[in-house]
Amino acid sequence: MRPPASQDRIRSLCDYIDQHSDEPLTLRDLSARAGVSPFHLQRSFKAAVGMSPRQYLQARRMKAFKAKLKAGQDVTAAIYDAGFGSSSRVYERTGERLGMTPGEYRRAGRDLRITYVSVPSPVGRMMIAATDRGLCFLEFGETEEELFAALREEYAQATLEPMRKPYPKPFRDWMDALSEHLAGHRPRLDLPVDIQATVFQARVWRYLQSIPYGEVRTYHQVAEAIGQPTASRAVGSACASNPVSIVIPCHRVIRGDGGLGGYRWGLGRKRALIERERADTL
Repeated sequence: MRPPASQDRIRSLCDYIDQHSDEPLTLRDLSARAGVSPFHLQRSFKAAVGMSPRQYLQARRMKAFKAKLKAGQDVTAAIYDAGFGSSSRVYERTGERLGMTPGEYRRAGRDLRITYVSVPSPVGRMMIAATDRGLCFLEFGETEEELFAALREEYAQATLEPMRKPYPKPFRDWMDALSEHLAGHRPRLDLPVDIQATVFQARVWRYLQSIPYGEVRTYHQVAEAIGQPTASRAVGSACASNPVSIVIPCHRVIRGDGGLGGYRWGLGRKRALIERERADTL
């Protein structure tokens, strides 16, 4: 009986899939490359990555497909250039991967109205943006210009309008809740969001929202909690792609050795948020 593939072999195979995702890769091809049987590859790969080789390949193709759409490529050409064998395979996955049809995603928010406001916070300049359904963007930065550029990049064709005072009541309530939370007066946030997520991201983000105020978890603990104990790296990626900081508290996830790990808005902010929450619970 062949032994399961090693971690090094799995990482090497992931790199290979990343570089050849537009090619017709099969489980038999991948298992031969890894030097294990298809059965052992399925088991080892899922244990290490948190998904099957096929799911990983489809995720890489979907990422490439989305990038091509954002670049303005025709939908049909993007489908085949990304490695999908037919358009139906893409449309089957749009609810899970894009949250909208490929055509809508290619339009980058066209016909979508988003209002935004930039305000100071205890950890620097913060921009909050929302549709009529909920928050779709909450990020930190050094300047309003920097934050607006990030919002525009994400929703390139949307109508972006600064929120005018007096704010509508729902938006005012969301702002008040965020201010109270950052001041330590409202430990739990329960705000509506209008964001897109893969199934895995949604599971991670839901768990992050359950971490008590003032506490932290390691990437491994999060992976264990969602039932995929070897998916720590994937958990890290889900944290890094979080579009609404604070509301989804990815700052509460740290490395197993106690180090802060990564944070897309800067480790100084992550440290400040953790220390502030801990101080408020003493």
